[in-house]
Amino acid sequence: MERPAWAPPGIDISVPSVSRIYDYYLGGSHNFEVDRQAARRAMEFMPGLPKIMQANRAFMRRAVRHAVAEGVTQFLDIGSGIPTFGNVHEVAHAASPEARVVYVDHDPVAVAHSQAVLAGDERTGVVSADLRKPQDILAAPEIAGLLDLDRPVALLLVAVLHFLEDTDEPYAAVARLRDALAPGSLLILTHASYEGIPLSEEVTDGMVGVYRDIRNPLVMRSHDRISGFFDGFELLEPGLVSMPDWRPDRTGPLADGEAPEDPYAFSGYGGVGRKT
Repeated sequence: MERPAWAPPGIDISVPSVSRIYDYYLGGSHNFEVDRQAARRAMEFMPGLPKIMQANRAFMRRAVRHAVAEGVTQFLDIGSGIPTFGNVHEVAHAASPEARVVYVDHDPVAVAHSQAVLAGDERTGVVSADLRKPQDILAAPEIAGLLDLDRPVALLLVAVLHFLEDTDEPYAAVARLRDALAPGSLLILTHASYEGIPLSEEVTDGMVGVYRDIRNPLVMRSHDRISGFFDGFELLEPGLVSMPDWRPDRTGPLADGEAPEDPYAFSGYGGVGRKT
């Protein structure tokens, strides 16, 4: 297998990566054939996966704009993945030129590309760290250099917690991050769930099995269990809902000729909470 020039040295390009698979779903170009093969296998069971990822990105953009409108201009995006069009820093800087963004990921391709894209931007930083070790994230010099944790921060955990198994203690990791944030900080979160998927759980399990086979188990939590991540946060209206239903840009009936939202877009949940 030929190594692309953009691939950081030392990574095994024969092993699929969830961040590169996500990049493929979004139409990106920074993925390997092994990632595309895994994505296509998953789509054999759930062909609407790209639509779910698009809904996830659209939710993130609306939530970031809302954060800036609320006066929160500091962003900590954990599990940020590979930069694509409309990423957090682009949305935040368009809303507020003073916004500061720190991206965190443990995938070396995601980290390397984030560093390349953001080179020279003094308002952004990139940290190589894992959500399973929140203390390492909080101790990173990029955090101290860019974010003032004595002021509100928007913590983004977008499409990442469902890759942490219960044995990884995800609720404790979120609580550790929450406790480091100032009152008024926001938690912006999305999470996969069997609920809302327009397929039977048995068919969906085929897709889940693909992620298990590539050693990145996908944990499908219920609405109640996902709500538990907001402990210590007050959920903002309309609460924890399907992603297109969180403060949609469009209100009212569809215009003539306008297509309704794809049913797959309503898979899983998204919400925003404010630290009390």
